[in-house]
Amino acid sequence: MVSVWVENEGGPLLVAPESELAHWGGSTGDDGPVETWGDYGRACSVRGYLGLVDVGGQQALVLGDEPAPTTYLAEERMFLRWVAADSEAELIEAGQRALQNGVQWDEDEGLMWVIREPVVLFESWLSGMELEPDNHLVIDIEPGRYRVRATGLSDHHSGAILVQLQQTSDVGDAGGMPRAV
Repeated sequence: MVSVWVENEGGPLLVAPESELAHWGGSTGDDGPVETWGDYGRACSVRGYLGLVDVGGQQALVLGDEPAPTTYLAEERMFLRWVAADSEAELIEAGQRALQNGVQWDEDEGLMWVIREPVVLFESWLSGMELEPDNHLVIDIEPGRYRVRATGLSDHHSGAILVQLQQTSDVGDAGGMPRAV
């Protein structure tokens, strides 16, 4: 099965371009309002399952809403976020089955994201230069423009958030899709 699930302490996860990690400062440790929490505060400002934030000269994907362990299924181009399940195998099967059966994507949860290089999934409160050795995942995704869509899934004893990347040939405007914060 999948070997790496990225855990988080309650805040959002970040999927950042590998070459831009030095530009992500994580949390300032400030106890004030979210606006004073540095880059982590920007990630926390994302509402819902998805958002984009600027990191260096590119954008990073914020996986918000639930502090859920998350992995990436390469064949499905999907981040699988573990909300409830008895086993990893059960959760993965539920996610794959949902895709095969034509899952209904949340209409309010979608954006366009340009990927130019491998990306790294990690806990957003950390600096990009202080990644935990066993708690991040490097993902080599084909460069291109991707439609990112998400939905919650409840299937018998499993609960998950599915976030799928769908490569598109659209080179025009993002069609009203959200941009970085």
